[in-house]
Amino acid sequence: MFDEIIGNEQIKGELRKSLKENKVSHSYMFVGIEGIGKQMTAKAFAQMILCINEEERGCQKCKSCIEFQSHNHPDFLYIEPDGNSIKIEQIRYLQRKIQEKPIISDRKVYIINDADKMTKEAQNCLLKTLEEPPEYSTIILIGSNENAFLNTIKSRCMIITFKPISSDLIKKYMEETYGMQNISENMLEAFQGSIGKAINLKDKKEQYEKIEKAIQEMDTKNIIDCLQLCEDIYKEKDEIMNILEYVNIILLRMSKKNIKYANCIEIVENTKKRLNQNANYDMSIDNMIMNMWEEVN
Repeated sequence: MFDEIIGNEQIKGELRKSLKENKVSHSYMFVGIEGIGKQMTAKAFAQMILCINEEERGCQKCKSCIEFQSHNHPDFLYIEPDGNSIKIEQIRYLQRKIQEKPIISDRKVYIINDADKMTKEAQNCLLKTLEEPPEYSTIILIGSNENAFLNTIKSRCMIITFKPISSDLIKKYMEETYGMQNISENMLEAFQGSIGKAINLKDKKEQYEKIEKAIQEMDTKNIIDCLQLCEDIYKEKDEIMNILEYVNIILLRMSKKNIKYANCIEIVENTKKRLNQNANYDMSIDNMIMNMWEEVN
């Protein structure tokens, strides 16, 4: 079940061991950056817990596994945000369902995805269940921001921290799965150890390469040419924060060879702040490009 999930081998090994030794916890907290397999691991683990084939957990053949794969398992519940948050009504529904005895399996599993988006009221409500969970239940909370959870919630969960995936593994995965070739070191760094982010950026590789070339040639162009070279930045208003993060990755690498590029990083950071404060988009990007050009020429 875990073989298709890239990275975090130690965590997968520990979860396998807990199943083998029948030491599955009543509550887990899977934390780490987006796109590193937390949700996939949680679902695979849930299927293995619920599997009724004791010889091969997650056998894919038993009634439990078939029901799980068809998203129709009566002993499994998956909760995610309703709008921008997970609300107290969703947790109350979980509490009602968790009191019902398992139907197919010996256990019941509840996954709360983006659990760090629970309202404070929802967390306090969930706390009652975590304090006295039914013996047959396992609850898995998934989140990117551990600090968003109440300490009382964290103290009742086994916290499992997922690590970013190595660039080598991501590069191999993207080459084999999507045929993405010649991935630059800058782009690998932009993935930030997240396969999810790599997948989201895979169709923007050519665009990012153009931006990289424009930044690298900034000290050889006049300001008009420089503004034209960076036209791709103007088009991507919805993607701008990721692009500016990528620009900083390029600048940081260049600053190691020439210190003048270090000051450009601060220019980009100031631009990000202005955009977050709803400053005029085109004017902010123009000022950023002109200030960077002045800095390096």
